[in-house]
Amino acid sequence: MTALAALYRQREHLPLRTRLLFTFGAVAALHLAAVGLLLFGLLRSAGTGGQPLALGLVLTAYLAGVKHSYDWDHLAAIDNSTRKFVAQGREPVSVGFAFSLGHSSVVVLAGVLVLAGATVVGRFMEDGSAGNLVLGLIGSGVSGLFLLAMGVFNGSAFLRASQLYRHAKAGGAAAVEDLEAKGFVARLLARPLARVRRPRNIYVIGFLFGLGFDTATTIGLLVMTTAASLAGVSPLALLALPLAFAAAMTLCDSVNGVAMMRMYRSALADPRRKLGFNAVITGISAASALFISVVTLGGFLNAAFGLDDPVTAWLGSIDLGEAGLLLVAVLLAVWGTAVLRGRAARGKTVS
Repeated sequence: MTALAALYRQREHLPLRTRLLFTFGAVAALHLAAVGLLLFGLLRSAGTGGQPLALGLVLTAYLAGVKHSYDWDHLAAIDNSTRKFVAQGREPVSVGFAFSLGHSSVVVLAGVLVLAGATVVGRFMEDGSAGNLVLGLIGSGVSGLFLLAMGVFNGSAFLRASQLYRHAKAGGAAAVEDLEAKGFVARLLARPLARVRRPRNIYVIGFLFGLGFDTATTIGLLVMTTAASLAGVSPLALLALPLAFAAAMTLCDSVNGVAMMRMYRSALADPRRKLGFNAVITGISAASALFISVVTLGGFLNAAFGLDDPVTAWLGSIDLGEAGLLLVAVLLAVWGTAVLRGRAARGKTVS
């Protein structure tokens, strides 16, 4: 146990490949737990006729986790947090996993409470109830303020990266520590972001993001769990629903976090040529965080104070829907363009 504790404390000093193995090993363990609970539950309820329903519900929950991982607020939180750590010279392989695990912990806890017969969860799910309003305000308030802080922080880093890009084009040199936000904005946000020192700190942020039960995905999953329990599906099989949701979301968010880390770290390979790419990616991430924070905080103010002005009412009614996929497409397009330009430049050098 002592050796494991020491390894946990020193994990940031482990090789990148080892930390990747630990991260995706944990994701695989969630998948195995979901499959194991489902199979064990099906064996316990053999002959009751609930097997097809349980299989369909678990698959639906898994796909819901995949979809939920591409919500714009997930992507903005993970991308901007990853950018912050990379600018500090780190290789944050577990940002996406930590955020997603925190977010899905709320869903798993709620699912367990539903199966245990806790009627309080049902009251929290009811639109207009005091519990639903309080949790929704906590979730939206924390997410809006966190994304605002990260957006401003990385917006400052974007301006600095743009200056470094122009400096590099003129023949100057740049190092990874130069990509970190500095100056007044960095000092201003030093205290609010003081608790976000390591990737594991993002777990708490993800948990607080998930406290709002107003997302259709979460409500739908809990409703499915309740309905299936009434239909006689084994409780063990039903426990696989929130675990399948968590497994899918942690997988996608972990991949997203690692991909963003590689994108940002790529500026180190050839700073003079790739600082422009870093500046563009940073600008997109910062802009997305600021946009989501404005939408979220506008809805928060409208709900918290019962405002009837057209601006906050409009912001509160915005449904981003599949907008997260648009953000992924934009980031992939920028990355693909950078790769093609890099290959073209190397081809010209060889010729």
